[in-house]
Amino acid sequence: MYEKTLSTKHVYKGRILDLDVLEVELTNGVTSMREVVRHHGAVAALCVLPDGRLVLVKQYRKAAERIFLEVVAGLIEEGEDPEDCARREIKEETGYTVDAIEKLISFYPSPGYVDETIQVYLAHLHPAADVLALDHDEHIEVVVLTREEMRRQVATGEICDGKTLVAWLLGEKRIEPDA
Repeated sequence: MYEKTLSTKHVYKGRILDLDVLEVELTNGVTSMREVVRHHGAVAALCVLPDGRLVLVKQYRKAAERIFLEVVAGLIEEGEDPEDCARREIKEETGYTVDAIEKLISFYPSPGYVDETIQVYLAHLHPAADVLALDHDEHIEVVVLTREEMRRQVATGEICDGKTLVAWLLGEKRIEPDA
């Protein structure tokens, strides 16, 4: 299977995404239109304190019109190494520095319409936090959960953000038992 791009119309260029409308030819020769969001990519990090508790962030997400409890995440700046981005976002959003970090996976959250990939990390944090260094348009609350609290909130659907679920499902077994 393959879709050959016949033409591309750049519809919108924004700060974090662009929108293209493509005319494509399908394998059977039929033509169709595709709307594709172009995105530079992002990182997400499941953050763990030395005692096994998890550091998450709570913030309002306008697209869904609700507050979400999520792993730390952020946009990769042009030319930025994804691991460096994860470390930067953790420091900015939580005040913690990273003692050790490992990549868990890179995934496409919704490849039907967006080319974004999210690089997911497991980050072991230094025990002491500094002051947050939030962007001017960020309003974030740091939340610390035990693993049992995290399991419960995932099971009840309280935590329902895709990148957070991916990070938790892949990272939970790699975390040392609670101290």
